[in-house]
Amino acid sequence: MNLISTNYFLIITAFMYAIVDIETTGGHASTNGITEICIFIYDGEKIIDMYESLVNPGVEIPRFIESLTGISNEMVRHAPPFSHIAEKVFNLLQGKIFIAHNVNFDYSFIKHSLGLCNYNLNTNKLCTVRLSRKIIPGFPSYSLGNLCGYLNIKMFDRHRAKGDAAATVKLFEILLNKDADGEIGKMLKKGSKEQALPANLPKQQFEQLPSKPGVYYFHNHEGKIIYIGKAISIKSRVSSHFSNNSANKQKQEFMRDIHSISFEETATELMALLLESHEIKQHWPVLNKAQKSYEPKYGLYDYEDRNGIIRLGVELITKHRQAKPLMEYSGKVQALDHIKQLAETFDLCPQFCGIQTHCVDLNCACKKEETVFIYNAKANDLIVQLSTKESYLITDIGRNKDEYSAIYVQKGKFVGMGYVPKEIDKNDIDEVILYIKKYKENFFMINQIVAFAMENQHKVLLFE
Repeated sequence: MNLISTNYFLIITAFMYAIVDIETTGGHASTNGITEICIFIYDGEKIIDMYESLVNPGVEIPRFIESLTGISNEMVRHAPPFSHIAEKVFNLLQGKIFIAHNVNFDYSFIKHSLGLCNYNLNTNKLCTVRLSRKIIPGFPSYSLGNLCGYLNIKMFDRHRAKGDAAATVKLFEILLNKDADGEIGKMLKKGSKEQALPANLPKQQFEQLPSKPGVYYFHNHEGKIIYIGKAISIKSRVSSHFSNNSANKQKQEFMRDIHSISFEETATELMALLLESHEIKQHWPVLNKAQKSYEPKYGLYDYEDRNGIIRLGVELITKHRQAKPLMEYSGKVQALDHIKQLAETFDLCPQFCGIQTHCVDLNCACKKEETVFIYNAKANDLIVQLSTKESYLITDIGRNKDEYSAIYVQKGKFVGMGYVPKEIDKNDIDEVILYIKKYKENFFMINQIVAFAMENQHKVLLFE
């Protein structure tokens, strides 16, 4: 061992490590409990302390969990609840580096359980799955059982806390001795996001994400897309998915299932929004909920009151309503937010638009300071713009300085979008549409485009 690696080894072995394994009644902490816990305190060379206990989880242990772990309801009936051992567990863990195989799972359970007892666990973490992938690459599986088989680590009491924790100690010893490139030190560096990432996600894939608008895809172990998202900054948005150890079922399953990330960069947030919607409809990812049920439920309607003033209102879309809405929305909040923007753009009375019951503008038509004729002219401008099925381009910045982006709407229908070389005149529609990639329109897409066009008319180019 050379001087540099010797010094590095001395630094790494100067840390105190808490190597942990737990057994639980299920896969997420918010509605499940811990049934067994084991903690080995390891100084980098030897075990200096050990704690283990069965735990009464406060809920029934499912039969398949009992079959897996061998821990029955009878075994934990007289075991202490976690609240009785919380102080001991907290004192053992606080100030140590928390190590586990798939660390975010164990950490989320213990942090959640300690939090319920008013203890705030805040420690550095190391994941032996992630470490193993880096330090000893090339194995077909990085489950604890398979790794122990490959590395000739003897296991006892598989799927029991002490047996699995003891195996993780042996695995970590091997990783310490084989860590020629200082991967453990890199993971422990302040600001490293390594331990926040899902256990099976290569850090290189995360590091290659751009800080630009676009769409990102989370894939499972089979490569299947399980989630699609859009972002102004792909890297920042993806990072936010992994920024906490939430104990709920959705977050824990989400983290467990992510094995890789891919992405497609776009020039603008609007293009990312449209691409995301198209891709969700195309791939139907299991973890995308919102846009799967994104169908119009509310409409923006216009009518004339008994004083002859044109009013706007949000109403439920029903099959019995004969009038066609000016705009359609999936939810009432979204509709009211959009009408508020429209009222500001066209200088309309919020009271006459159904946004609020009182108007504070002293010069408004509702105070009879503006004639019905003038007010209705403004309202009609809005109605005409919403009703007219025009053909137009929305042009904006490109992904680089040599191009611009174009979104193509033909007679009120979204056709597609693309990137056009700078030298092509935006007014030459026949040339521009050669660079337009066609997409299947849906209700959500055209709603977003119309809303954007009305608020950014300087980016809209009308044509016949």
